[in-house]
Amino acid sequence: MTVASSSPPSRLPLSGAKAVVPTRKAKARARGDGALAAVFIAPAMLGFLVFLLWPTLRGIYLSFTRFNLLTPAEWVGLDNYVRMVNDPIFWNSLTVTVEYVVINIGVQTVAALAIAVLLQRLTQSALLRGIVLTPYLMSNVVAGLVWLWILDTQLGIGNEIITALGADRIPFLADETWAIPTIALINVWRHVGYTALLLFAGLQAIPNHLYEAARVDGASEWRMFWRITMPLLRPVLAVVLIMTVIGSFQVFDTVAVTTAGGPANATNVLQYYIYGSAFGRFQFGYASAMSVALLVVLSAITILQYRLTRAGQTDLG
Repeated sequence: MTVASSSPPSRLPLSGAKAVVPTRKAKARARGDGALAAVFIAPAMLGFLVFLLWPTLRGIYLSFTRFNLLTPAEWVGLDNYVRMVNDPIFWNSLTVTVEYVVINIGVQTVAALAIAVLLQRLTQSALLRGIVLTPYLMSNVVAGLVWLWILDTQLGIGNEIITALGADRIPFLADETWAIPTIALINVWRHVGYTALLLFAGLQAIPNHLYEAARVDGASEWRMFWRITMPLLRPVLAVVLIMTVIGSFQVFDTVAVTTAGGPANATNVLQYYIYGSAFGRFQFGYASAMSVALLVVLSAITILQYRLTRAGQTDLG
């Protein structure tokens, strides 16, 4: 006769399984890592709060006020936005800015993509990459002044070369038709090397065996570019486009040192008009309203670009 034991059966550990019990030392180490991470994040977070978040919130508040920097802000509600909608100079500035963005992004993207592909397919010389990046090391103000002298209608070496070739002088920065395309191409010259290196970094992530297999199948370089390079480069290209579009809408310094918004408001881009309203006419409330409008436009364009280009997805398995 068997008598059952009244004590519960002991639980045997599963074979190969170990009970992980956090020790006090492990907990202390985790707390220490968290504190160390907070120390490293604190400067960036402080900079974000002081130089980005607070000015943004302050600007949104000022957009609903009449403020000239000399007297306290006076709440006016939506008056600044109503004025902006009815302001022909604002709409002209927005149109000029869009024209600049289209020329700048179109030419810069095509040129940067061509340079990046050539660097990746023909040579990967570090010296050549440094040469390509050289214009980007120059500030926008210096680049603008240099090209202002080169393209001067009377004394510029650019027009001297044109006349030597038998053509008439071109008022690149003094003519309403030429001014915005010229400014856009000046900024293309300065930024194309940096954009090309960003795309070159994306090209480095594409496996070489895909190109080798395509060559075995008899694919040409042009076909490999459209069938392999472009689809696999899409996420990087999408992010680069988002960055360059945002930067292009904020063009200011090149315009300020070359044309100062002229001739006849032909280069009066939105950022320059905002600056003139705030620091030229001391209409900080109205300038803030236009800044908020620019923020909304850029946010909408960024979201649209992100979704259309599927920037968060990749075809690399």
